[in-house]
Amino acid sequence: LGERAYPMVLPSARDPRLHLAAVIISIHILGQTVLGFRVTVPQILAAIITCFVMEVAITFRRTRELVWPASAMLTGSGVGLIFRMVGTEAGDPWGWDGWHLFALVAGFSLLTKYLIRQGGTHVFNPSNVGLVVAFLVLGSSRVEPLDFWWAPFDGWMTLAYLIILGGGLLITKRLKLLEMAATFWVALAAGLGLVAASGHCMTAAWLLSPVCGGPFWWVVVSSPEILIFLFFMITDPKTIPAGRVARVLFAVGLALVSTLLIAPQSTEFGAKVGLLASLVLLSPIRTLFDRYSVAARLRTASKPWRIYLRGVAVGVGVAVVAIGIVAAGGPARVLAGAEPPPQPTEISVEIDPTTLPIVSVADEVAGLNSDVASDPQQLAVALAENLAIEAEAIRRAESSYLRGAADGERLIDEERRIEMAATAGQLPVPRYLFETLHLHVVHTAGPQGGASLALDARGTVETITYDSQGAELGRETADFATTFVLRQAATGRWLITAELPLS
Repeated sequence: LGERAYPMVLPSARDPRLHLAAVIISIHILGQTVLGFRVTVPQILAAIITCFVMEVAITFRRTRELVWPASAMLTGSGVGLIFRMVGTEAGDPWGWDGWHLFALVAGFSLLTKYLIRQGGTHVFNPSNVGLVVAFLVLGSSRVEPLDFWWAPFDGWMTLAYLIILGGGLLITKRLKLLEMAATFWVALAAGLGLVAASGHCMTAAWLLSPVCGGPFWWVVVSSPEILIFLFFMITDPKTIPAGRVARVLFAVGLALVSTLLIAPQSTEFGAKVGLLASLVLLSPIRTLFDRYSVAARLRTASKPWRIYLRGVAVGVGVAVVAIGIVAAGGPARVLAGAEPPPQPTEISVEIDPTTLPIVSVADEVAGLNSDVASDPQQLAVALAENLAIEAEAIRRAESSYLRGAADGERLIDEERRIEMAATAGQLPVPRYLFETLHLHVVHTAGPQGGASLALDARGTVETITYDSQGAELGRETADFATTFVLRQAATGRWLITAELPLS
């Protein structure tokens, strides 16, 4: 440049960082094309380019060399893979909403590598600490991590697993970190097994009801996000202990902290942030694991009584940890104790499915961990039955019948409606005739309150008003357009939980 030469340093073809980049880019491509990731190309590029420019500028200022920023680009790519903006939907790969937050989080992540250092190296995995800070500061109403569950298990998900497992095994074996990664997974599976056995539940945006017990355990331990965390995040050679034994102990400690942080969480957001935060908490004390393992090797052979005491100490420690894990999971067991609403016995309603319009289905319904998209007409029949039960409950002025058709906010509103109508002596009974029905997903309790299904309904409603003796007082017909929100009860029946204005 001008009269001065500047060395250019490019990575070697054998650089593990390039292999890791190939894995992450492959997952990005699958996510954008077939797996329905809720992140856009501009968001991902904003994170990567920010880290690229910052790293090149910082390195050039320090060394006067143009160095290919392989590690920095991995930081940006990791942020793009795990960071999500609430409201970003799949199917819009070129949306720009929130790109500045991706750039901000990626830039902050990279800066921690230079600003927080110990012993000549950075303390934290940059993308890990940046993501945790972003989730805690911005909150679940604005941002969230990559889901534990990605998509129904099919050929594309099989390919995603093969890419992650193949790349992860290859890279960790080359870095002599495979033992550490495997230890973490086994220890985490054991800890979460104890949590699941105690009745743990969590809500998730991709599921229509809380996931509890064994299914919770399987969803988490088999999650691609867990595999990415153990293969590509906890195995950063510069932010883990140096010794082999110390790394195994570090993996066990990391799994224990992860379990304790996940146990009390009743939402997927809390569980995912707990997992990521475990590495943030242990990274600053990683040298303690090296010191302990070195001290253990320097000890002379133990006498029998010392071996016995150590065995007792280990046994007591395991028992205390198990009790602590079960106790920590108390707040997340409340969901499992909810009783299903009673079913109606006095009212019998039969709806002819052929009288209902064909239900159109939004693309996001297929992205749920549910087979409801395969038979959307069952939701239409359930809605018609519930509305008919509600109408009969109003006609009889008997609110107890409502519990077979409604729940939550809808149940409260309809009970109040019957009480006011009975007091006035005029009972308005609606009869709905649907013209169009459209099925989609809503999150009425926020993105972490679990998914609900909603039917956008248009048509006409005839309201027949009766007096308390059952005599007809009048009729009125009007057009209606509204959204009915439905939830599946533990008994399997779909109930109306809310009625929202049709947007």
